[in-house]
Amino acid sequence: MIRLFTALSIPEDIADTLERRQSGLPGAKWRTRDQLHLTLAFYGEMEERRADDLAAELGRAARGGPFEFSLSGVGAFGDDHRSHSLWAGVEANERLSVLAGRCRSAGERAGVVMEKRDYRPHVTLAYLKPQTNPDRIGAWIVGHNLLKSPPIRTDRFGLWSSVLTQDGSRYQLEQEYWL
Repeated sequence: MIRLFTALSIPEDIADTLERRQSGLPGAKWRTRDQLHLTLAFYGEMEERRADDLAAELGRAARGGPFEFSLSGVGAFGDDHRSHSLWAGVEANERLSVLAGRCRSAGERAGVVMEKRDYRPHVTLAYLKPQTNPDRIGAWIVGHNLLKSPPIRTDRFGLWSSVLTQDGSRYQLEQEYWL
């Protein structure tokens, strides 16, 4: 079994900018620069044969040419009771949304049961322990919400595998697709 997702890589200079914001919140497990990415679609665990089918279908999603996107603002995901992660947002971008939709469709064509939730592009910065103080989370968001990156040019996306460990997820690029 292999656990897969598609994502855009974050350039080193943008990772530097994000890394400088990853402090000042007890209870946050900050993502390393190797873990920073913009997910296009999450496929979950599957057998190797289905993974091969997915890889082939993703070749059909890779079109449209290079484009740019920008990071903007920060926030938290969670429910009414607690936040579970911090993220850097992405400005609305039609080309990004189309690519994410194509990656999702590739998964469906390969027989992957996809999650039904709407696509919300973001870069996960940290996972939060359940006891993280909500007031401190809010203060961190207020303190970093003016995040704005220069345009990030992307000319490819990757199919990544993910292995869950006690130290967090380890990612490996399985295949790249040029736009």
